[in-house]
Amino acid sequence: MKSRNRWSCKHFVMYHSRTLLCMETPLAHIPENIPDDFTKIRIENCHLTELPQGSFSQVHALEFLWLNFNEITLMNIKSLEGLSNLTELRLQGNKLTSVPWTAFQSTPRLKILDLKHNRLDVLPEHALRYLPALTYLDLSFNQLSITSKEVFTNWPLYQIAEKAWGKEGLVSNVVLALHDNPWSCDCRLKGFVEFIRKVSPPVILMNSYLKCSGPGTTVDKYFHEIQLKTCMKPVASVAESNVSLSLGANATLTCLVKARPLSHIQWLYPLKIIRGFASTQTQIDEETITSQLVIPSVHLVDRGLYTCMANNFIGNSSVCISLNIDSPISSAPLPPPVPMLSSNDSPHIDIRIAKQTVYGITLEWHAVTDNPAETWFTIHFGKYDSPKKEMIFIGPGINSYSVSDLLPVTKYEVCVTLKNHPPREGQCIVFVTGSDISQLEQRERLIHIIVIVCAMVLAVPAGMYACTTEARFSCLDRCVDLWKKRRRHAEDAEGSERQNTFDSLQAASDEALYRDSEEKPTKRRKSEDRCRGGSAAHLY
Repeated sequence: MKSRNRWSCKHFVMYHSRTLLCMETPLAHIPENIPDDFTKIRIENCHLTELPQGSFSQVHALEFLWLNFNEITLMNIKSLEGLSNLTELRLQGNKLTSVPWTAFQSTPRLKILDLKHNRLDVLPEHALRYLPALTYLDLSFNQLSITSKEVFTNWPLYQIAEKAWGKEGLVSNVVLALHDNPWSCDCRLKGFVEFIRKVSPPVILMNSYLKCSGPGTTVDKYFHEIQLKTCMKPVASVAESNVSLSLGANATLTCLVKARPLSHIQWLYPLKIIRGFASTQTQIDEETITSQLVIPSVHLVDRGLYTCMANNFIGNSSVCISLNIDSPISSAPLPPPVPMLSSNDSPHIDIRIAKQTVYGITLEWHAVTDNPAETWFTIHFGKYDSPKKEMIFIGPGINSYSVSDLLPVTKYEVCVTLKNHPPREGQCIVFVTGSDISQLEQRERLIHIIVIVCAMVLAVPAGMYACTTEARFSCLDRCVDLWKKRRRHAEDAEGSERQNTFDSLQAASDEALYRDSEEKPTKRRKSEDRCRGGSAAHLY
């Protein structure tokens, strides 16, 4: 005979038949000392804000856990430990922005997972790996905009579809709810859209009419009404690569960029830190942008190469325009606007995020130098706003470095330079890790990395650009000042550097979000050819 003893959760709990019920009772935390023979717990509308480690670890018999309509924003990676008999978990109507998916290693028998009406905005590629028995998954009414088909093809039940589901009675229908999310129907969603179109029993979509929230003409269209193209690395071009103007004339430099999705465009030129010019962008169609750089009343010091650089998550591209100024006051040949450095002083380097893992990133670079067998590099790595970065020396013949233990919701900067050289514009990648909601060991969201800046061309040191004989203002003191400041900064940084030699560097994990693309090394370039970009990181 079952025990009829009453157990109290504040004043509004009834206990019978091994069930705990808490409804509309303000709770600061999960009740303690819940009897270990409870099979069902319902705590709803109780203003819970988090699920800490081992929240129900003593309730080994628990099969049904309903925590709907609370205010849960934090779910610890070990919040479900000890619940090996759990078959149903409902978290509807909370404020979860992410879920520690590895937490489900503790619930191998889980069949029903209800996460609708939360704020989830990303699904890691291996989110469903630890849910081998799951037959009902509700992710509707969240903030999902981009996801990959691999999230679902990695689902254990889906993987055995063709092998076992044909056998009668082996597996029941699998229900999947993904509607009412703000899906962004650009090229990044191509694989997922095609997956949804092919879904058929025993996988059943609760609502098969998934709708796009954008961009452009796809707004409010259903998946079956659109045809998405494959993502494309930016391609930058100009109508005229050599522009000659009279002194004092207004200049408008224009470049055209095609990319899927649309790329971020920036202009690089010698006097950017001293004379900043306005740029505008005009979208021509869903994959084409024109960018114009306006230079009012050109001076002799404005001569030089102007680089239009475009990047998206696939890669980057750049193109140069040479601006020449005709001076009526002097027939003498003008000296070059930018001091020419040897290839050892300013080599061309392609840098990219080659792999993302659940622990961090792997950085790769390719440099063209006179003597690669003796060329050392320095990795500068740290938080973006930190004045001092960690410095690691990389020996000759090595062109990769892995960074692990990244923090969530953090902006990082990583730069590659010649040994003992301070970072310059164009030598760094800036990226942001995704949001996370628990302890540092929760790494799933860290593969949601956004590359902000991925400049591939090493710039000539700032401060040298303005020092030409035609400058209309006195710049020598300024140049010397800038050089001294950079020198002091480099010397300060050397005090905290850490030297390491690596025989081989590999990625921290094989759980990459994408497969590496293979690229042939570029040939050595002259200074005029430094406008050709490399490839950047794949993010989806």
